Amino acid sequence: MKKAGWIACMLLVLVMIMMIVWELPWAAVRPKPLDPAFVRLTPLETATLPLATRFDMPMGSEHGAFTYNARAFRISRHLGDDLNGIGGQNSDLGDPVYAAGAGRVVYAGIPHESWGRMILIAHRLPEGDELGPVVQTMYAHLESIRVRTGQIVQRGDPIGTVGTAGGKYLAHLHFEVRVGPYVNPGQGYADTALNRVAPEPFIRARRGADAEILNLAPQKD
Repeated sequence: MKKAGWIACMLLVLVMIMMIVWELPWAAVRPKPLDPAFVRLTPLETATLPLATRFDMPMGSEHGAFTYNARAFRISRHLGDDLNGIGGQNSDLGDPVYAAGAGRVVYAGIPHESWGRMILIAHRLPEGDELGPVVQTMYAHLESIRVRTGQIVQRGDPIGTVGTAGGKYLAHLHFEVRVGPYVNPGQGYADTALNRVAPEPFIRARRGADAEILNLAPQKD
């Protein structure tokens, strides 16, 4: 009996070793979940982006009038600007959101419940721009999305409407400017600026129009 038990134990160990050895090659080639931090535009995709020679604020009119910045870039680790209608609360719910510049939509969807609906637009900057060759503008917490991934948009095109991320916040637009080709929804707060730059100074430096040339007034459907 003792000999039979020893043989059984040895057989069990042998079977376990064979299972481990059999599993190793499959584990090495098994597809892993895609990390969005490594999704990036190819050089060809970057080179064929529409050239963005001018930028405007994505909400309101008259250089962003009828809006205010409720939480600016880097306040409390914030990586963008929170733009609100001047009425406060949910008064701007459903107001139009415009493309800040000419570009291509590289993401349109819901990456996470805390973001709600989000749009990322990639823009090719003029040669010699200190942030070039590509930046992305991000629009989050949207109530609706009116563009699709791959779509070409022009500065001032309506792309969505102001939302609440499914009721998580009071209505506002979380707006970011990101440097580089990485198409990653990412996070809204961090201890460092990561690849983000302050949206208001970015647009002010690249508006490319005289002060008397104003944006269109916002229109609701």
